[in-house]
Amino acid sequence: MDFSLDSIKSQAKAAITELVNYGQVGLEYAGTSSHNIPPLKKGDIVIVGCSTSRVLGYHMGTHSTEDIAKAIMDEVLPVIKERGLYLACQCCEHLNRAVVVERECMEKYGLEQVCVKPRLHAGGAWSVRATEVFEVPVVVEDIKAQARAGMDIGGVLVGMHLHTVAVPVHAQNDRIGEAIVIMARVRPKLIGGARAEY
Repeated sequence: MDFSLDSIKSQAKAAITELVNYGQVGLEYAGTSSHNIPPLKKGDIVIVGCSTSRVLGYHMGTHSTEDIAKAIMDEVLPVIKERGLYLACQCCEHLNRAVVVERECMEKYGLEQVCVKPRLHAGGAWSVRATEVFEVPVVVEDIKAQARAGMDIGGVLVGMHLHTVAVPVHAQNDRIGEAIVIMARVRPKLIGGARAEY
């Protein structure tokens, strides 16, 4: 596997671009139905969890790497910002999967701030990087399952932050380094029976 920062950046940009554009005409993939998945709108939250250890092919939490977190953030954050979305960065389980967000996001969604500063081995390189590059970063206990899209890099389990109903995105860009990337978007609940139209 190619672990160059350039290849990791390229993979990260391809994956996040695919996620935020999912459901647009021509972006449906074999085995995936984007039916009833609304486009992301300004102010929506995209949750991203990332194990930099897994990107390098190690066990989660054993090789947290700031350079990898920086490389991925350098590609993910601009794509999120140019669409007017909020990036939420999940901390590791040592911080109970708390989330780093912009203060503006916290205030808009009525989230509860907690008093902790992510570190390399208590929060992880990904959340540390978020605190370094966000305009006014805060850590919140959770985002009340308000994320409209999610990207899980390396099996960090971001599903608890996704709004109902989460639909897997069977992506073409499903790896960053050695890490498997699992993505999801959300759609409104389908209600009714055989006579209902959606």
